[in-house]
Amino acid sequence: MVLVAHGSRDPRAAEATRALARAVEAARPGTRVLPSWLDHTDPGPTEVLRALAADGHAEAVVVPLLLTAAYHRRVDVPAAVAAARETAPELAVRVTDVLGPADGTVDAGLLAGLRRRLAEAEPGGVDALVLAAAGTRDARARGSVGRVAVALADEFGLTCTVSYASAAPPTADVAVARLRAAGARRVAVAAYFLAPGLFHDGVVAAARAAGAVAVSGPLTDAPELAELVLRRVDAATPV
Repeated sequence: MVLVAHGSRDPRAAEATRALARAVEAARPGTRVLPSWLDHTDPGPTEVLRALAADGHAEAVVVPLLLTAAYHRRVDVPAAVAAARETAPELAVRVTDVLGPADGTVDAGLLAGLRRRLAEAEPGGVDALVLAAAGTRDARARGSVGRVAVALADEFGLTCTVSYASAAPPTADVAVARLRAAGARRVAVAAYFLAPGLFHDGVVAAARAAGAVAVSGPLTDAPELAELVLRRVDAATPV
């Protein structure tokens, strides 16, 4: 199993990916789980796949550690797999869906992971939520983030709006301020991030400055996320 993360200059992000790989491996003993990154951190997925073929492996499953099916899933991941196949055509490679909503469905485990991280942030009673995502210019990808916000609102029985750290409005501070202006007194922010880094740090600072009572940590190696990875692997079909 090859996990493919976006990659970041922040070393905490790479360690979060390695921690998730260990969690997935522990959840399915006997399965080799290898982390890789599209940028900033080595090795890349092509390198890992070629090494697996050289070691005699016949099959690998690639899991994009992404929360939306935007450019990286549509272009970068398939390109990495195609490059590996050029030199290792004997290796059968399957590619899973991203960890965010697949076919419009929000996985219950993803919601459970977000709930876990919110509980760890100890917001106490809240009357509104903001789902803070990294951001994308891809309208379909933003729509999938919106589906998670709707599911989270249903889960908690509260209003939940979306914010973005980049590429699209509103930012976390604006989203928090709008909810407070509408009458919400205790607004918590659910971080829709897989790993820590500059974006999450910015969300924490901005949301706190706008009056949020809590901001959750990234999903990282939450057990619910490890189980979601395995469900994606089990559902993957040859590409």
